[in-house]
Amino acid sequence: MLPTKLQSPSGAISVDVYLTDKGQPAYRASYAGEPVIGESLLGLDFHKAADMLENFAIEAVQSRSADTTWEQPWGEERFIRDHYNEVVVALKDQGKATRKLNLIFRAYDDGIAFRYQVPAQPGLEQVEILDEATEFNMLENYSSWWTPALAGEKYEYLTRNTPLDQVKLVHTPFTMKANSSPAHVVAIHEAVLKDYATMNLVGDGTRLKAALVPIHKDNPVKVEAPVPFASPWRTVQIADRETDLITSYLTLNLNEPNKLGDVSWVKPGKYVGIWWEMHLEKSTWNQGPKHGATTENTRKYIDFAAANGFDGVLVEGWNWGWDGEWFNHGGAAFNFTKAYPDYDVDLLSKYAAEKGVYIIGHHETGSETDNYERQLEDAYDFLQKHGMKAVKTGYVESGELLTNGNYHHGQKFVQHAEKVTRVAAEHKVMVVAHETVKDTGERRTYPNLISREVARGQEYDAWSKDGGNPPDHTTIIPFTRLLAGPMDFTPGTFDITLPSRPENQVNTTLAKQLALYVVIYSPVQMASDLPENYAKYPDAFQFIKDVATDWETTKVLSGEIGEHIAIARQARGREDWFVGAITDEKAREVAVNLDFLNKDLSYTATIYRDGEKADYQKNPEDYVIETRRVKAGDKVRAQLAPGGGMAISLLADTP
Repeated sequence: MLPTKLQSPSGAISVDVYLTDKGQPAYRASYAGEPVIGESLLGLDFHKAADMLENFAIEAVQSRSADTTWEQPWGEERFIRDHYNEVVVALKDQGKATRKLNLIFRAYDDGIAFRYQVPAQPGLEQVEILDEATEFNMLENYSSWWTPALAGEKYEYLTRNTPLDQVKLVHTPFTMKANSSPAHVVAIHEAVLKDYATMNLVGDGTRLKAALVPIHKDNPVKVEAPVPFASPWRTVQIADRETDLITSYLTLNLNEPNKLGDVSWVKPGKYVGIWWEMHLEKSTWNQGPKHGATTENTRKYIDFAAANGFDGVLVEGWNWGWDGEWFNHGGAAFNFTKAYPDYDVDLLSKYAAEKGVYIIGHHETGSETDNYERQLEDAYDFLQKHGMKAVKTGYVESGELLTNGNYHHGQKFVQHAEKVTRVAAEHKVMVVAHETVKDTGERRTYPNLISREVARGQEYDAWSKDGGNPPDHTTIIPFTRLLAGPMDFTPGTFDITLPSRPENQVNTTLAKQLALYVVIYSPVQMASDLPENYAKYPDAFQFIKDVATDWETTKVLSGEIGEHIAIARQARGREDWFVGAITDEKAREVAVNLDFLNKDLSYTATIYRDGEKADYQKNPEDYVIETRRVKAGDKVRAQLAPGGGMAISLLADTP
């Protein structure tokens, strides 16, 4: 049978799905008429069962198209168009096994997606997957940005930039830029990671292959699945420029619509908390003379949040279990309903409610998922009873394994993460998940899964022995990690030189800290510094108080991965806009064209930019604030310092 041809709605992307001479399924793809992905094999390798790799014939091909628009309850883009063409290629094994396998391919104008579907069939009730044959055979040696993957270990590594042929085992999203002319960019990831193993990628020259994370250290099996089942979608975003990747919503479109019904209780916002002071060693998570989560200290943060219009107060170290080496397989001591004696949870919950603020609960597990699941219902009953509308979860581990021997990002942990999200939703609790599995668009289905960490956040600047996050870190992750979804990066440090940690500092200027609230998307943003440090710079703090966290639309104004980026976002339901522009360690001039503004309105622009002597190493806290009237088509020019940035609030005049 001839190859099954599939094109995106505009015809910019085309895919051929076919069988090799050995009857193995394969595909190839082109962009703008040029081949991008060469022959790439597909198939499933089973444990103790006949594989689904070769000797197939195509039984049937079904095609369909869809073009709908849906509304996010919160997000970086309110209305998202879901426009694609799809083929389902039904395969049947021609040997004795007579296995059936469906390949589902979709072509969007911003990329392709495909998944395996194993339909119900006689004699096959359960399978154990050892591997996928899934390949991405790239046709040139792209410049690549990636973080290393060690089986199921953490995502918190600095990004490396190498030629594709130097890539070994890496996490996704995995971003590549062509060296040919005209250049294009490609990002590989996955969508709908549900009841399945996380997919990493392993390189072999310019060919990439799926590498599934094992379930357990003593078991070669990657996935245990009842038949019928479908794998996650494997996604390939393709665009002319890296800036176009940021406003691609392919991953979200592949996920199921909201399953929770009315989610009016899920509200974006900003928070402060008892957190950064522990990283600065001003206080501790554990009990003792420097314990941070005390009644008195929490009241101070509640008062600060209420006075400045913040929604929540994160409190870490409030519960039993922090004493001893909890991070070294000691997490079984954590109790999620028992507060330390110096933390009056009843009093503080009532006090916060009276002030119009809520406490954000904190569930650090120390990677003891079994201990957490035993307490899960009681823990979320406790949060709901005390008016804690959100919880920050954590899975700090000392290696790539959970304490029960399961891999951190294997199938069992994926199942655990979804269970936590569902239980939280039943109790109307939003989840901000740290050290968890990567985002693959589940926020569409479970809108209470409001943000995640899953990359190096700003905490690394306080204690990391490798110098913290270099200035280019935040110019890379919008094109890599943030393609997956929102990130709880925790910006907002004003005391940048960290006097209590003389060997560390935050590697940005103060103006760049403000810009990060726009550049790094999250519907819940933290003002991470201590209240007394904001008191030193009340005029700059005003931007953090003003900036929105929920958006009508997003425009990427300019950018080059690892060098600079400028983003504009419109506040949801308002004509107000906010802009963030940042650079790496190199100073550069930026010109922000305001042609995205409403042409029928005028605006008051407040510009927070680096001062003339600003430098992230030598003078990070030098900034200038300017205010002027602007309209659509005007330009705002500024010189960004090394490691610097600029933030702009554009408030529309009231008619």
